[in-house]
Amino acid sequence: MWATQHWLLADTCRLITPDQRGWGDSPLGDEKPSMDVLVDDLALLLDDLKLEKVVLGGLSMGGYVTMAFLRRYPERVLGMVLANTKASADNENAAANRIGIAHALEHTHSAEPLIENVFTNLLGSTTRETKPAVAEAARAAILAAPPDAAAWAEYAMASRVSSFDVLERADVPTLIISGEEDALITDADVAAMADVLPDAQVVQIPHAGHLTAIEDPTAFDGAVRALLARV
Repeated sequence: MWATQHWLLADTCRLITPDQRGWGDSPLGDEKPSMDVLVDDLALLLDDLKLEKVVLGGLSMGGYVTMAFLRRYPERVLGMVLANTKASADNENAAANRIGIAHALEHTHSAEPLIENVFTNLLGSTTRETKPAVAEAARAAILAAPPDAAAWAEYAMASRVSSFDVLERADVPTLIISGEEDALITDADVAAMADVLPDAQVVQIPHAGHLTAIEDPTAFDGAVRALLARV
């Protein structure tokens, strides 16, 4: 997910991209799915790395984790990147859809339910039509997702709370990145976050969908560089 950022931003910052529990080398564990568990994981990692304060960012679900971390540890956040994400909780229908996907993942022991229910909305039409290698890489990554970890993540997202109250109190520079062709995050979602944040800059990446970091990494990383210059 963040491979391009590691070399494009190497001269600007130390970039740490941990595997979420259940992915890569991180064990899933037996904790009940919730954003708080992921926040605890992140805090422990930062402690282990002896990093007291960081610029924290994430895309999509990573944005939810970022805002949940800010709720618990505001003193450790120097700035934020909220990419292709929103501050509102899931409504009843959205939560039910996530739980349905989680059940399908558990039942099939396969990532196919993510292809059927999620993948079609992840990339912008421009990326699908003009960047087949990016589209294929994204599809392959989703197919390689561990079903139990993906189900855990769906449950955690379905149960998350609204973060607007947290953003209202945020006193750090924040970059909001959106994709012009994002089918999952609306302009209203972006505006709602920008309206309550005391210090927010919105950057919309043209011709990109929900995965801006891989659809146009140059534009994405340029926006991140600008934020880091403000911190």
